[in-house]
Formats: sequence, C-alpha cells, structure tokens
Amino acid sequence: MKRRNFLGLGLATLATLPVALSAVDFRKEKPDTWTAKSVEDSIKKLYGDVKAEEKGVKLKAPDVASNGGAIPVSVKTDIEAKTVAIFQDVNPESTVAVYTVPEGQPVDYSLKIKMKKSGTITVLVEGKDGKFYSAKKTLEVALGGCEG
Repeated sequence: MKRRNFLGLGLATLATLPVALSAVDFRKEKPDTWTAKSVEDSIKKLYGDVKAEEKGVKLKAPDVASNGGAIPVSVKTDIEAKTVAIFQDVNPESTVAVYTVPEGQPVDYSLKIKMKKSGTITVLVEGKDGKFYSAKKTLEVALGGCEG
C-alpha cells in the first residue's frame, strides 16, 4: 500500500470515530421499545409521554405495496434532529428503526421494511429544540411480507 493511501485511510477512520462513539445503542439502552406491541407504547418506552406536531417531516411510501416483504420508505426533514424513529402498526413488534442523527447532518433516510398486512407507518423526529415532529402514511399491502 502506498504511504499516501495509508495516511488518507487513517485520517478517514479518525474523522468517523467521533460519530461512531456518540451514537446511542437503542436496543441496549431502551430494550422495552423493541418488544412493544403498539406504536403508542413503543413511543412511550422510547421517549416517555411526548406530544408531537404533525409538520416538518416528509414520509414517502407507496400507496399500495405489491409485496409487504420489501416496502420502500423514505424520511426527509430540514429540522435539526437528534433522533429519528420509524414505527408500524401491524407486525407483532411496532418499532422498525431508531437513528441517532450526527451533529450537522441532514435527515434524508431510505430503507425497506416488512409489513404483514395493510397498516400505517409513523415517523417521529426528536428535534434539537426539544420538540417532537411526526408524519404518518397509511398503505395497502397486496401480499404480506411476514408469512415466510
């Protein structure tokens, strides 16, 4: 390996280290969130009793998902966020994902989720201002994705 490549790789690793160290392991810190059976219960176990404003968050998902095994979902917001959490209301456990947002980074996430039947996806953004913002999307699932 060339010296310049080696040094560049080392600097890139050091630059990402603070982000990795500041991330919260929500499965370890809030284990009850991952076993909650409803969206409301999941939110309560993750954040406590919070009131969210339904503004400022864009949630994109298809109106009809032909296959519930791989539903494309995207979340975008200009809100300065601390965390972003995604929930659904039809599978046995409601919490899908929780992200820690690195300082100064935009929220523009895409992922694929499973849903066994038609239902609602909810996104909750924890702002750095201490407020919570949400968006919801109801969709139809033609073929369930959790039957095997």
